[in-house]
Amino acid sequence: MHEIASVAVEILEMYDETPSVKTITFSPSFDIRPGQFCMVWVPGVDEVPMGFSSENSISVQQVGEATNALCSLAPGDKIGIRGPLGNGFSPKGRVLAIAGGVGAAPLLPLAERGMADTFILGARTEAELPFRNSLDACTDLLIATDDGTAGYHGFVTGVLADLDPTAYDTICVCGPEMMMKNVLRDLFTAGCAEKSQLSLVRYMKCGVGICGSCSMDPDGICVCREGPVIAGHRLLSEKSEFGRYARDASGQRSDGPGH
Repeated sequence: MHEIASVAVEILEMYDETPSVKTITFSPSFDIRPGQFCMVWVPGVDEVPMGFSSENSISVQQVGEATNALCSLAPGDKIGIRGPLGNGFSPKGRVLAIAGGVGAAPLLPLAERGMADTFILGARTEAELPFRNSLDACTDLLIATDDGTAGYHGFVTGVLADLDPTAYDTICVCGPEMMMKNVLRDLFTAGCAEKSQLSLVRYMKCGVGICGSCSMDPDGICVCREGPVIAGHRLLSEKSEFGRYARDASGQRSDGPGH
């Protein structure tokens, strides 16, 4: 297996996308495909997986020790980037992108390269909509907020219901796992689940398919190696753990999807 070494990068800038999401730009840049991820080494803390939000940035939601430590750094500090890893999105024809919260990060390069015809962006509230201005400048942006403070009052599935998903050739999705499960359910009902590509967020240790920590029931899908972008039809089985449960650091099932 080809090993990718961690590269020391220097933080150039850190800025808030939302009250809970911070974008960190760094040098040097990486040659990425939209949807690929990297393992980010925070010196003295941990190494964690994150999707690229551009060739030289990651966008971080503070949810634990490593991400809190990462967000406490400053320009001039150094972190390690091991990547790009995994596969990315493979869009063709007319593309619909659907994102929830910071799940918009790996879809942002897709839109900025002119590869997303329509983009549905959802969040809990208007203040938590990341990349809103950037997306509005490069795609047909449709917004949903849980509390109705911007756009459609409700979930992204409500916006999807007003579209014809069969009119698109590729449907790229990233966000909380239950959101993606509901989107996939609606695409299946519409008869176009085979057009979907979902970027999964799962606990990872190695990032290259060795440790098995991100393998999923029932088929043993290894998210870091076969994903993180997985064809939607592979997740439709009633036995799939997708949207039903996640796994902790020991590989044990947790009570809910947790994403």
